[in-house]
Amino acid sequence: MKLTVLGAARTVTGSMHLIEHQGHKLLIDCGTFQGKRDESYFINLHFPFDPSEIEAMILSHAHIDHSGNIPNLVKQGFRGKIYTTDASEDLADIMLRDSGHIQESDIQYVNKKRRKKGERALDPIYTQKDAIEAMPFFQSVWYQQRFEPIPGVTATLVDAGHILGSAAVILDYRDNQGEPKRLWFSGDIGRYDAPILRDPVLPSGADTLVMECTYGDKPHESMDDAYEEFVDAVKRTVKRGGKIIVPAFAVGRTQNLTYFLSQAMDDGLIPNVPVVVDSPLAVNASLLYRKHTECFDDETWQYIAEHRMQGLDFHNVIYTMSVDESKALNEWHEPMIIISASGMAENGRILHHLKNNIEDGRNTILIISWQAPDTLGRRLADRERKVRIFGEEYYRKAEVVTIGGLSAHAGQTGLVEYALASKDSLKRIILFHGEPDKAQALIDKLAEHPELPVPVYAEKGQQFIL
Repeated sequence: MKLTVLGAARTVTGSMHLIEHQGHKLLIDCGTFQGKRDESYFINLHFPFDPSEIEAMILSHAHIDHSGNIPNLVKQGFRGKIYTTDASEDLADIMLRDSGHIQESDIQYVNKKRRKKGERALDPIYTQKDAIEAMPFFQSVWYQQRFEPIPGVTATLVDAGHILGSAAVILDYRDNQGEPKRLWFSGDIGRYDAPILRDPVLPSGADTLVMECTYGDKPHESMDDAYEEFVDAVKRTVKRGGKIIVPAFAVGRTQNLTYFLSQAMDDGLIPNVPVVVDSPLAVNASLLYRKHTECFDDETWQYIAEHRMQGLDFHNVIYTMSVDESKALNEWHEPMIIISASGMAENGRILHHLKNNIEDGRNTILIISWQAPDTLGRRLADRERKVRIFGEEYYRKAEVVTIGGLSAHAGQTGLVEYALASKDSLKRIILFHGEPDKAQALIDKLAEHPELPVPVYAEKGQQFIL
């Protein structure tokens, strides 16, 4: 078997891995690369392989950096099955259509500038229609269900605990000598103390572990400590009559936040202020969280039972869909919490809420996730005094609070535990989905365990014979 790392190599975006075995080709994930506009457009438009030669694909989860280029894959000739969990298929449906809409809107903006320069117009990488046409290729499988995506390879998906439906991918096969081998692809690894979802399943019997290292440089603060910090920020802002503006990823982070806030209000820790989820994608994703209760952990089931709720139907959360409903929030002058996409504040309704609230010192901008370089979210996290939104310059007077402990990714401690779970069988560890400093810190930490093989930090295009 040959593995080629084609994305999320020495970065945290664009996850894509090619498996070749006995003349057959399998793709694991097909994510969108996110970075500078021109570079991203070129990378996402052109695949480093012929999509028509890929016989099947396995999707670990629906986040766009893992699923976002699937419509383009189909558009360019892929005709195989896309295996994933039922929840991931439902999430991918709404997320890919949303991504197609964003690409259509973005290309209109780009082409307006290109026309002024006398340059030819560009096409979107894919459209909403392309996203819809990709969905018939999906085939859902249950956790722990064995299936054969390509001849000679048996696959199993196990719970990764990252977002709804997220999975690690197990590939069982025989090497050239006929010996049984197991490749364990982690996908994005969740937290062991996160709300709503079950804990990630730890590797077992793996010969090769391909593992993400997004937060390989440090342990997360405990979820309880992060929760207290979060509650303090809300109380402080409400006391001074301000609004809390939260850029949050529509899937995963938003649902965890509404869960935390409802608990805090039920326990009397924060005032019962309106919580507004202002993102059509987040609203639709929240509906899917209510649908796929098979993914919930025991604690969440107990909370639902105690509060006699239908799924995660929190009483204090307001969901807005229309643009008019979103604009009307500007007329609300009392304290409130607005959760809106995107998580890195690069597009979507969050930009309007930041524009309207960033110059008011009563307000708080709450950063709760990793922010990529060159994004507005990173500039806010770095507490820059002046930022540009929609091309206009704004002086930041709002307080900025960053809380790292709410991440949906495992921290360094969780990653080490994940690797050690298969220490008796592991022959190789390949790290991906992490920046260089994070990966090196994890390599140094894993080196404290001589029973583990020395990890390899994969480069883009690097091949491994397994």
